[in-house]
Amino acid sequence: MKIGVVTFPGTLDDVDASRAVTIGGNEAVALWHGDHDLKGVDAVVLPGGFSFGDYLRCGAISRFSPVMTEVIEAAHKGMPVLGICNGFQILTESHLLPGALIRNDHRKFVCRDQRLRIENNATAWTSSYAKDQEITVVLKNGEGSYVADEATLDMLEGEGRVVARYLDVNPNGSLRDIAGITNERGNVVGLMPHPEHAVEELCGPGTEGLGFFTSLAASVFA
Repeated sequence: MKIGVVTFPGTLDDVDASRAVTIGGNEAVALWHGDHDLKGVDAVVLPGGFSFGDYLRCGAISRFSPVMTEVIEAAHKGMPVLGICNGFQILTESHLLPGALIRNDHRKFVCRDQRLRIENNATAWTSSYAKDQEITVVLKNGEGSYVADEATLDMLEGEGRVVARYLDVNPNGSLRDIAGITNERGNVVGLMPHPEHAVEELCGPGTEGLGFFTSLAASVFA
């Protein structure tokens, strides 16, 4: 499958995401934030970084990039979209996912290997995992605390839309230990940790992040 990886000014994990896409058996296609063209891709990854320097609010400027017009339209039609870290922030700013990401409760940047539980394996991006499978991937953020009002949190819990939850420690103050969520349809997923940094034994904590990049093909050929 052809998976587009968007680069915004300030993106720093686009190459890592593209490599993860390739290792996952798919073709990575570079997409530029200023283009109105998704180049015929089957899915899109919004990678991590500090798009537009995180000025104004994380993801708030990127949300208005020309390529996001196409991404939002495609997502509403069912195209799989994965937002990682800053990409998650862009998805909430674009209203493709509810809630918001704010500064970590301890007011410090955190970088660690983080254990997660995959609670929803029925999304386009998590079908390679078993339900409630525990994995370890990389976490690195300064504004990674997921927040929403109680009604939204109850809705996400009740509809099974919490994709991943932090285990052992809550690294940033995210409400209900939420590390990632999905939209109602299951094609759009936002994840604060970085699975693209856990796809090779040589680098990172292992290969347990690879499932996010193999799930699309697994879903198609299931």
